[in-house]
Amino acid sequence: MKITALLLAAAFCSINVSAAVGGYPVVLIHGFQPDNLKDKPNASQVKVNGQAYWQDYWASRADLRIDWPSQERISGKIASDYVWPQLKKLAIDGTCARGCIFVNHSTGDLITRYILDNQALWLKNAGLTPLNIVATFDFSGAGGGSELADLAVNVATGGGLIDGALKFALSLWLGETPSAGNVGVLHDLRVNTARQLAPQPLSKVPRLRFVGGASDYLGATSPFLPGDDDGVVSPHSSCGASQAAAFDSCSASIALDGKLESQAAGVRNFMPYHYPLLMSDSYSHNATIGLQRQGQVTAARSQVNYLDQRALKFTTFQENRGWWVFSSKYQLVTGSDRFSMTDLVFLAAN
Repeated sequence: MKITALLLAAAFCSINVSAAVGGYPVVLIHGFQPDNLKDKPNASQVKVNGQAYWQDYWASRADLRIDWPSQERISGKIASDYVWPQLKKLAIDGTCARGCIFVNHSTGDLITRYILDNQALWLKNAGLTPLNIVATFDFSGAGGGSELADLAVNVATGGGLIDGALKFALSLWLGETPSAGNVGVLHDLRVNTARQLAPQPLSKVPRLRFVGGASDYLGATSPFLPGDDDGVVSPHSSCGASQAAAFDSCSASIALDGKLESQAAGVRNFMPYHYPLLMSDSYSHNATIGLQRQGQVTAARSQVNYLDQRALKFTTFQENRGWWVFSSKYQLVTGSDRFSMTDLVFLAAN
């Protein structure tokens, strides 16, 4: 179904919608939660936090969540105590038998890649059928790591100097200056470490990327992040670039704001099966999964097929801005003047 028809229908629909996206069950994996480093929540509180994380939009649209505590490591307790029980449940219940979609945000992108690399082997060894994951929706993906995590770990372990600007940036992101006793998953989010975690998964599941370029922190973190960052991660991570470098767009020909022109600092090479679709310079790291519209959205590419060849497609249009010889052409996603980025994704997928 075309997105234009869905946009019209959405105006008359209740917010209480089916959990499925296009008939596929949805599994949510949230991102890094800084408060966990200090609070160290137990298993029951982790579930409460997971529900709250997605409450703005996706909580009512999902069949299952994989909640996890940020004070732990991905290949340690996060995998054994939180990921594995939910994967078993999905397999036993047959939730993904006809296909399912994993929707993740931030560090959830890195955890999803770890799952894609291991779930088939884990489930087969347990006598269970591997999950049929047809696609992942990666919002503000931190699978390529964050330079902020490198700085935070260096400061926490005494390996780096801290000046006023860095201390302020880390306090905005983490709520406090980290110490050796409260680092947790930040170890995994260091750029080199993140990129070495399941770097070449055997799975061919398409990783569909949705990218922002604004900041929640008044630009305070931007001096420490290369390229046109979203306040927490750089485009090399959120776009899914094959290497960490200073990029300003997920496309070689379209800017984050939709301007059609050659991008000298646009990503040209990507990690396996990583496909950026929507991007915008108006959405920050957290805003990409929010209900509130922040601004216009463009498309690095307008269509990508799921593993089962069903397509996720966005309708775009072009417009001129400016006057006479000073005008420029922009490519924008239909409906982005009315709907949030995450809403555009949900509508296009149904």
